[in-house]
Amino acid sequence: MRKTTKSPVVRRLAAAAVALGSCLALAGAAESAGAAPADPVPTVFFGDSYTANFGVAPFNQDGKRDFCFQAKENYPAVATRRLADKGITLDVQSDVSCGGALVNHFWQEQELLPGTGMTVPPQQDALKADTQLAVGSIGGNTLGFNRILKQCSDKLRSPSLLPGEPVDGDEPAAKCAEFFESGDGKQWLDGQFEQVGWELEELLDRIGYFAPDAKRVLVGYPRLVPGDTTKCLTAAPGQTELPFADIPEDALPVLDQVQKRLNDVMKKAAADAEGGADFVDLYARTGTNTACDGADRGIGGLLEDSQVSLGDYKLPWYAHPNAKGRDIQAEQVTETVEQILNR
Repeated sequence: MRKTTKSPVVRRLAAAAVALGSCLALAGAAESAGAAPADPVPTVFFGDSYTANFGVAPFNQDGKRDFCFQAKENYPAVATRRLADKGITLDVQSDVSCGGALVNHFWQEQELLPGTGMTVPPQQDALKADTQLAVGSIGGNTLGFNRILKQCSDKLRSPSLLPGEPVDGDEPAAKCAEFFESGDGKQWLDGQFEQVGWELEELLDRIGYFAPDAKRVLVGYPRLVPGDTTKCLTAAPGQTELPFADIPEDALPVLDQVQKRLNDVMKKAAADAEGGADFVDLYARTGTNTACDGADRGIGGLLEDSQVSLGDYKLPWYAHPNAKGRDIQAEQVTETVEQILNR
């Protein structure tokens, strides 16, 4: 797989901008240490369906971004209110999170529905020279997590469920654990992780270039599969489908390993960013709120009805945060942003 091309100019300018911002921050540290910012903090939220909180109703409908399925009460909105309660005001310049976004949609336009010509601009266009905070979750779609789920489920291979194709449709879903642990499946997965790492580096560089003073916060994904996978063999209260539908139990630890590896790639990208970026480790903090934790679940089951309908059809959660999970995301983001802005 070919590495994403990165502009040397972008890298040099980003490094210089971050260095300048650090010097300015040090100059004012004596009078601002430990104090919340007095003025509203210009902020941009970016990301995919986990930032948009697909499945939480109602979603924003403005005619241009309808099919981003961005919840009006997504974690950026909830975290913004929680921060205001703590005396920290965010001036939200834009929330450009959009369901289905790949990492490269940060700098390329995103087609919303294939064949319709409906697109949204690159997410980086929302950044301004005075943006001081950029927060979002992204990377799962570039990894191809929906393709991984389809590889492991006969039900999800139905053309009417979940966009995309399995990694290898000739391989039976029942053998997906073996597929991803050796041979072509493992090689494919290794390549996807490399691509995610390269592109997250590019994304963070671009934030540093277009918004030199912005604190960058990469938000990880909540844990989907518990350590005890036997909990996934029981339907949640009021449900008939298992949390992971027909995905074999022996594949669930593999899904968890994939998610943990993605978490580590995101954490490393934040740590390695020029000038540093912050990472919200949701995976480490949501082990008791997985899709298999019954009434305590923060993740809607794969085929569990979400709150969103298209006509008479209820869209499934497809393993996205429900309202409880959204609140957990907001809580952790609030805590991290408060710490960053009070440094």
